[in-house]
Amino acid sequence: MSTYPCINIHLNRITENTKNMVASCNAHNVIPTGVTKLACAYPEVGQAILNGGIKILSDSRIANLKKIRHLDAVTMLLRLPAVSEISDVIEYADISLNSEAKTLEALSQEAVKQGKEHKVILMHDLGDLREGSFYDEETLALSRKTIELPGIQLVGLGTNLACYGGVEPTSENQTRLVNLAKQIEADYGITLQYISGASSAGLNLMLDNELPNGINQLRLGASLLMGIGLNDEPVPYTRQDTFTLTSEIIEIKVKPSVPVNSTALDAFGNKPEFIDRGLRKRAICAIGKQDVDISEITPINKDVLIIGGSSDHLILDIDYCKKDYQVGSLIEFELSYGAVLQCMTSEYITKRFL
Repeated sequence: MSTYPCINIHLNRITENTKNMVASCNAHNVIPTGVTKLACAYPEVGQAILNGGIKILSDSRIANLKKIRHLDAVTMLLRLPAVSEISDVIEYADISLNSEAKTLEALSQEAVKQGKEHKVILMHDLGDLREGSFYDEETLALSRKTIELPGIQLVGLGTNLACYGGVEPTSENQTRLVNLAKQIEADYGITLQYISGASSAGLNLMLDNELPNGINQLRLGASLLMGIGLNDEPVPYTRQDTFTLTSEIIEIKVKPSVPVNSTALDAFGNKPEFIDRGLRKRAICAIGKQDVDISEITPINKDVLIIGGSSDHLILDIDYCKKDYQVGSLIEFELSYGAVLQCMTSEYITKRFL
C-alpha cells in the first residue's frame, strides 16, 4: 500500500480525551465504557483508550472484538448478537446487549458448552425505535427468562437513544430506565451491575447534573475519539483534532470551470451541475468517493475549495491559494464522524498512528 492517502490518528489526544471523560464521569458516579467501532477496533486505538483509564472496551462487531482480545480489558458486544455468530460471541465477548429470547437461549446453550458464564445487558426501547423491547412487561418477562437460563447472567439494563430516531437523552426518559431497573431488581431479588443510559449523546445531561441517580454507565465512542457528543457538538474538556486525512496531489492544471458540452450522467448516475468561474488552477488528489464521502471532508487550508470528484479522484480549486502547491504536495483535511468511519474502514487508506 502507498503511504498516501492516509488518516492520521493522534493517540495521545485520544488518551487525553479519555482521561478527561473518565474524570468527569467518576465525579457523577458513572463508569464509562470505551466504544472502538469508529476506529474499527485497531488495537493501537483500543490501548490509547485503556491508557486513559477505561476498563471496558465495546464494539458492534465480533470481528473487531477479535482484534482487541489480547488487550487487558473487559469486552462488550454492542450490536445484538446474531444467532449464527453465537459461538464467537461467547468466546470473544464478556458481555453482550440483548433483546430476543431465542438469542438468549442460544447464548445459554453455547456458554454451557464452552464452560463460561456470559453476562447480559437487556435493552429497553425508550422511543428511539432501534433495538430493545418497547413495553415494560416484555422487558420484565425477558429478565425472568435470562435469570432462569444457565450459563448467562443478567447484569444490566440499557437503552439506545439519538442513533436512529433522533430521540435525545433526557432526565425523564433516563428516569424511566432507572425505575424499570429497580422493578426488575425488586421482582426478581437481584442487583443489576449496570444501568446503561446512553452513548456520548448523554454527556451533556450528565455534565449539567441532570442525569438521574442510578444511571451508572455511558457508552462513549465519539466523545473519546473525536471530542463530540449530541448533534456532533464539541464536548467540554476534549479535543476534536484527533483524526485528519492527508492526500497527495497528482495533477495541477489550469482549466475551464465548466465541462465542454456536458450532457451525460456522472459515474454515480447523477446529473452534474457547475458554476462558471472562468479559468481556474485545479489540483487532483489521489483519493475519491470509493474511499470517503467528499462532502464530509474539509480542507484545513481554507483557500482550497473542493469542487467535485469521482471514484478515485478528488478535484480541488487552488486558484486562490497563497501556498505554492506542486505535484507531490500534500493537502490535509478535517473529517466528520462519518468520514472518519469510512477512512478507517477503507483498505485503500493508510492508518498512521501518531
